Amino acid sequence: MPENLRNPASQLLSALLLAAFAASMWAAWLGWDQLRDVHPDGTETGPYQTWQVVGLGLSLLLPLAWAAARRLAPAAVLGPPLGLALAAYYDWSDDSSGLFAVGVLMIAVGSFLGCGFAATVIHVALSRRTARGHGH
Repeated sequence: MPENLRNPASQLLSALLLAAFAASMWAAWLGWDQLRDVHPDGTETGPYQTWQVVGLGLSLLLPLAWAAARRLAPAAVLGPPLGLALAAYYDWSDDSSGLFAVGVLMIAVGSFLGCGFAATVIHVALSRRTARGHGH
């Protein structure tokens, strides 16, 4: 068994670092934008623009790839969703309707699934590259 999978302390520390990074990226990309856009027909969108959400997602790929490449898959899959959910909770908890909790849950589940998919793709790609490298 790889050393990183046997060492829960390194998994926990990596997950906490990834969570902190994800929360800081939320603040950088989304935390400053609190205003909804009102269109001429009266409909509202926002507060976030597509480019902000894409930027957040792309910002999380490099540290996630780093963790997945070092066999820290549990940290890669659990850390960013934890950080994003905590940041969303902090950002949205002033909503008096209580619906922010649904949004936070959607962020947690969606980012967990996204991180799991990305970590799997990275693991498979690295495994294939390693297998080809040993075959020559």
